[in-house]
Amino acid sequence: MWKSAQGMEYLNEALRAMERDGLKRALRPLTPLGPTRALLHGRELTLFCTNNYLGLTHHPLVMKKAREALETFGAGSGAARLVSGHTPLHQTLEEAIARFKGCARALVFPSGYMANIAALSALAGRGDVVFCDRLCHASLLDGCRLSGAKTVRFRHNDPASLRSLLPQHPGRKRLLVTEGIFSMDGDTAPLASLHALAEQSDLGFIVDDAHGTAVLGPGGKGTPAAQGISSRGLVLTGTLSKALGSVGGFIAGDGVLIEYVMNKARPFLFTTALPPASAAAALAALEVVEGRPEILNLLWENVERMHRGLAAAGFAGAKTSPIMPLVLGSPERALRVAGRLLDRGYYVPAIRPPSVPPGTARLRITVSAAHTEEEIEGFLTALNEALEGESRESRVESQKS
Repeated sequence: MWKSAQGMEYLNEALRAMERDGLKRALRPLTPLGPTRALLHGRELTLFCTNNYLGLTHHPLVMKKAREALETFGAGSGAARLVSGHTPLHQTLEEAIARFKGCARALVFPSGYMANIAALSALAGRGDVVFCDRLCHASLLDGCRLSGAKTVRFRHNDPASLRSLLPQHPGRKRLLVTEGIFSMDGDTAPLASLHALAEQSDLGFIVDDAHGTAVLGPGGKGTPAAQGISSRGLVLTGTLSKALGSVGGFIAGDGVLIEYVMNKARPFLFTTALPPASAAAALAALEVVEGRPEILNLLWENVERMHRGLAAAGFAGAKTSPIMPLVLGSPERALRVAGRLLDRGYYVPAIRPPSVPPGTARLRITVSAAHTEEEIEGFLTALNEALEGESRESRVESQKS
């Protein structure tokens, strides 16, 4: 790599600094046993950390359709779609997503990250301005940077902050970007107010509904639908890898817009297409969501159950999504509580900067429709024990000081 040792020493020192600050990560080899359980080094754990909100990763129909597609179309897609075409599954999936979201057309990508980068880098450019919620996902911020547009970040979920910034930042084209459900805090954007501002100020409006798709709204249609906002005129992005249990991402919107993105977005032009088996799995998951509305009821019953337990432990928060953050402050404290839970058989890794702002390290607890009442109650008992241990440690540290 580098001819001198200086470059490698820089990397080693950076890693040592991460370790000192409690920010160094390590991969863990989990073997899934189902949507809520996995093996770690031969030990069975219950998971409260995935985005598998409906448990569809292991749904019989989803797995059956993925196997059939694998046997029919092979393991991969071979090339970008504009080079080697696509299977009928890709087209059927895009039609199903567009119909589900109430849009004219949709375009699928190998990941939601790529869909966000594609949307922003294609729709914004030099001379344009993108107004972005301060807590938007890294994929949206990276898309803003790659677009070359001026990025203006407004206070989280604060339409008044956005309104005050609009007159200060004219541009050739202007866009507004937010999430439906924010991935680390689990709160929802005030889309009605933002939508009104976008219409008044002629802003293109992009909503990343990765965590709201098949979770919120009538039939799981998403956060805009939950807040009574028509998808007409919106640019909707999302993933196939969360509630829909597969992998991939999408952009949905007006037909002309999708045609433009298809011809302009580098993450679409220069990337091998989504594997057919993944497309088939996502298509089957949509079929389950539309055909079994009771699965959403199971999810929200579990959200309510977990929320009650967390509130009893002193962590009150909005019941707006399956994402429930326990903000513990320092990375060290979050790591200790996560370790105590792991000792008790529950896997919820600590979320630390840069994934969240400094001083807000946390456990990001997520629930699924597939969790049982016993799993949730067992986790809440273990959490109370872990927090009790943290209180004892805090008292010891206080006495030492």
